[in-house]
Amino acid sequence: MTATDKELVVVDIDGDVAVISNNRPAQLNAMSDEFDARLWEVLAELHQRPGLRAIVWRGNGSSFSSGRDTRQIGIRTEDISDLEFIERGHRSTQLLLTMPCPIVCALKGWVIGGAFERALLCDLRIATTGTRMMLPEVLHGVIPDSGGVARLFQMAGHGVAADLALTGRVLGAEEALSHGIVSRLVDDEVTLDATALEIARAIAAAPAFTVKMARRTLTGLATAPVQRSITEEAIAQSMVFASADYAEMKAARAGERPAHYRGR
Repeated sequence: MTATDKELVVVDIDGDVAVISNNRPAQLNAMSDEFDARLWEVLAELHQRPGLRAIVWRGNGSSFSSGRDTRQIGIRTEDISDLEFIERGHRSTQLLLTMPCPIVCALKGWVIGGAFERALLCDLRIATTGTRMMLPEVLHGVIPDSGGVARLFQMAGHGVAADLALTGRVLGAEEALSHGIVSRLVDDEVTLDATALEIARAIAAAPAFTVKMARRTLTGLATAPVQRSITEEAIAQSMVFASADYAEMKAARAGERPAHYRGR
């Protein structure tokens, strides 16, 4: 891991609270392979850090994250199967589900695709009034595959989850609040960071064992269905990658012609 790679995701420790900052502001914090490698490294380190009581996850610049770096979509240098590739990513993603202390996500600007799914796997989400969220995967011929749809189903029900996953439309902050997808709205980025830290410090100040048991209850209610969904999504996404319709979509876009899908 080079010094430059380490700057892609920055972690600051303030006593028993950690602050993770996505740090590709010029790219709207898009998730490259190098970014992900650093993020998983940070999360693995925080898993092992004694005395940590709460985490704030935020983004430098105007957006939390615009999702996958489009310059790396479809690029793979390893000779492994689609399923192996996806499942390896899922093992890292589940660091968010197994973190021993709560994660508070501070959302702003764009929160797209895999970045939105990752935020959904965390404990709490707060957002600025201008935050815009979306799952655009279907527009690119693939499916959300990191547990986000399952979490949306738990929070907002089948109708909202289906609307976002099947249309790829933009979800505004006010609507997200009305569905419980975010728990608080603030007016600006300065207030966002201050509020996220306030929440994290309030959690850290509460009795440690009490917080642990409260999260144990929440985990028992919510996490197992999400993990089952992630397992199913890996298989489904592998089938999508191998489908004739996915190949047709790519060919049609490359040829600048209408696509002719056959449902297989």
